[in-house]
Amino acid sequence: MQKTLLSIAVAASLGLSATAVNAATLDDVKAKGFVQCGVTGGVPGFSAPDANNNWAGLEVDFCRAVAAAIFDDADAVRYTPLTSQERFAALSAGEIDVLSRTTTWTMSRDTDLGISFIGTMYYDGQGFMVRKADGIASAADLSGAAICIESGTTTELNAADYFETNGLDYSPVVFTDQDEVVKAFEDGRCDVYTTDASALAAERSKFSNPDDYAILPEIISKEPLGPVIRQGDEQWRSITRWTYFALLEAEEQGVTQANVDEMLGSDNPVIKRLLGVEGDFGTPIGLTADWAYRIVKHIGNYGESYDRHVGPATPIGLERGLNALWKDGGLQYAMPIR
Repeated sequence: MQKTLLSIAVAASLGLSATAVNAATLDDVKAKGFVQCGVTGGVPGFSAPDANNNWAGLEVDFCRAVAAAIFDDADAVRYTPLTSQERFAALSAGEIDVLSRTTTWTMSRDTDLGISFIGTMYYDGQGFMVRKADGIASAADLSGAAICIESGTTTELNAADYFETNGLDYSPVVFTDQDEVVKAFEDGRCDVYTTDASALAAERSKFSNPDDYAILPEIISKEPLGPVIRQGDEQWRSITRWTYFALLEAEEQGVTQANVDEMLGSDNPVIKRLLGVEGDFGTPIGLTADWAYRIVKHIGNYGESYDRHVGPATPIGLERGLNALWKDGGLQYAMPIR
């Protein structure tokens, strides 16, 4: 049963809650045989297709992990590329089951749009990219600059706040699609490209001469990026949220894609619960007892996904930083499975 804005409005007119309307996402997903995942149009390392239209990235891995937990098949996912302006409407209209698309968790989004953020896959912040030939070393030197920005994003508001707060003038050059923003910057239509720092690194990796560009040291905002679902379906919220925690818990416990079968024999009670050897934490949320084992077997843990797609050994080259586990000085922290 597909949830549409119309169905929600009809339910409201009949005195039904949004929960009643949105309470069967797992049933719908099982009936069609796949998870419909909303992604970017193509940001390397996060969600991007290859020449054969095979999608990969940190955010794609989240959707694959959800599919693994449900179907024991990480490929049971279909992808819907969405612009920043399209993403929330597509989610609300039931066109996708989960949005995993470089989306910042803010209060207005969390409280006004009928959506729920389920975790922070990547702690980020907004930065600026310039051409090295222009000799710009700091964001403080950007007064009067023409700046390429994607509309419908927190990027627009953050830039306005930063320049106003610091008494700097700038000329926004606004586009509705990120690819348009990047092309305009490459073509010299603006002096600066601003967005999340991770996306700047990702886009720079695609340039023909990446070394010609510099990302300035200043980070001007907090950008907690995470998957989003519709409000009103507590079961689906539990499935998606605990998929995120399972990826983290596996890394915390040293459970990897390579050793997960061996770890089934671990004496560690935390690992036993994680892998479904002891207790059944799947049935209460509509899954099998080995739901988290399936995730690690198909995807690996959070650290493996990070290193595979955006880590220091990739062209994007992002250190863990805030995205390290809490015990390593970062912010990533799994709630206990018990």
